[in-house]
Amino acid sequence: MTLDFLLIALIVVATPGTGMIYTVAAGLTRGGRASIVAAFGCTLGIVPHMIAAITGLAALLHTSALLFDAVKYAGVAYLLWMAWMTWQDRGSLSLTGQGPHKSTALQVTVEAIVINLLNPKLSIFFFAFLPQFVATDAPDALPRMLEMSGVFMAMTFVVFALYGLFAASVRDHVLSRPKVMLWLRRTFAAAFVALGAKLALTER
Repeated sequence: MTLDFLLIALIVVATPGTGMIYTVAAGLTRGGRASIVAAFGCTLGIVPHMIAAITGLAALLHTSALLFDAVKYAGVAYLLWMAWMTWQDRGSLSLTGQGPHKSTALQVTVEAIVINLLNPKLSIFFFAFLPQFVATDAPDALPRMLEMSGVFMAMTFVVFALYGLFAASVRDHVLSRPKVMLWLRRTFAAAFVALGAKLALTER
């Protein structure tokens, strides 16, 4: 595994995106445990994209405009729904919620998985990214791709968890200020709308 791969993977993981924003929101609204659950869910959401890239399904997604758009707009609709629920202060990211109950933890996990699952760019990223470091016709191509994918997922979990735990560390200061809570709720809702718009405008 090369240093180039590790650096590029870290840059990709650390760049703010849908999963990271969701994890930070979970940390602020539900605390440190919820942020870890969200980071874990976002990491699990990578698995289908990794499998798609390794098995060649990402190539189909890349060449089929209809399939790509179907996944893309499902993701857009989901992000807009998340924005609406956040704006209304309902759902797993409610700022008025008290701690991560079991049912909430499951909801956070599912929402985090779906957020990454409905992002077709992740499959295409893996499809374009892994072959740069592993020759597809190499005899050990599959084990090396699995190894690199595993490293990418581990980095995703660690970085997202750190962001979420940092957000959780300032949670008490946020929840004690109603105006800050209102501003945060609207900011997260606007962020989900912006990410949905960005996804809607992406091309294959």
